Amino acid sequence: MSSSCCGTKKQKLNGNYSSANGYSTTGTNNAGPQRNGIADAGGAAQNNHNNYHGRGGGAAGQQSQQQQHQHQQHQQQLSSSSSSSSSSSSGYNGYMVNGHGNHHLSQQQSSMIGSMPDMCFYCFEVLYRELHNLEEPRTPCFTNDPFPLFVTWKIGKDKRLRGCIGTFSAMRLHSGLREYAITSALRDSRFSPITRDEIQRLTVSVSILQGFEEARGYLDWTLGIHGIRIEFYNERGSKRTATYLPQVATEQGWDQTQTIDSLLRKGGYRAQITPETRRSIKLTRYTSQECQMSYSEYRELLEKQSHYHGQLCKMQC
Repeated sequence: MSSSCCGTKKQKLNGNYSSANGYSTTGTNNAGPQRNGIADAGGAAQNNHNNYHGRGGGAAGQQSQQQQHQHQQHQQQLSSSSSSSSSSSSGYNGYMVNGHGNHHLSQQQSSMIGSMPDMCFYCFEVLYRELHNLEEPRTPCFTNDPFPLFVTWKIGKDKRLRGCIGTFSAMRLHSGLREYAITSALRDSRFSPITRDEIQRLTVSVSILQGFEEARGYLDWTLGIHGIRIEFYNERGSKRTATYLPQVATEQGWDQTQTIDSLLRKGGYRAQITPETRRSIKLTRYTSQECQMSYSEYRELLEKQSHYHGQLCKMQC
């Protein structure tokens, strides 16, 4: 089941809760459209996409061993040119990578973290091609292991939320990121669909979730370290769930109780929230590995790849 991850704006936790944080499956759309008119990237960007994906010729099947070796070296530089620490906030080739609460990573996790900028790049590729009615991007090179995941789109210098949807079911990363890059951009019920005119102002964040643990109580988690998912019964006796990723509470400036109350409201709880209400919650905590990339960073990387493939084509000719 898909879930939305975070609020649309800072809430004032004084008893008056904004419905803009409505749980995504209720179909509420009170956040209102957030459209930003900017110049279209136009044909130049599309031409770069065509070059990058090899349309228009080239004898890839006739590469010499030396050219293949050069290509492999270039791909390694694109994917692994920096050895950032995975257990704390750090830059990875200039893209922000954050690890929440994982100081002992397996080889699989370390490999995954090193590939996260490629995952952000892939999300931009998927969305760009969807908005411009182009064919899907080629199969990415990063791991296709299954993980729970979220894709978040933000817009502008102040990085206002523009869409955030993911799943707690482990999905193969290739299909999962492809699905949720589009779903979070075009089908988050809190927002109007992202348009072509907005893409130049976007930042994408990929969150890979792990380390799920059932908490001993509603306060058995750490701000800035854990994401939380709550299960509860609303005033009509219906079971509901809601989640916040690890960064949400600290970005909003909330303490633990404020975060729980906001999450209850997000999940559709409308009655008065009492200490007994909070104690009745079943809370699961988790950690995440996150990476973010702006559109300008995506374009820079795309142009580097296009330039390299152009040079390779000239060598072949």
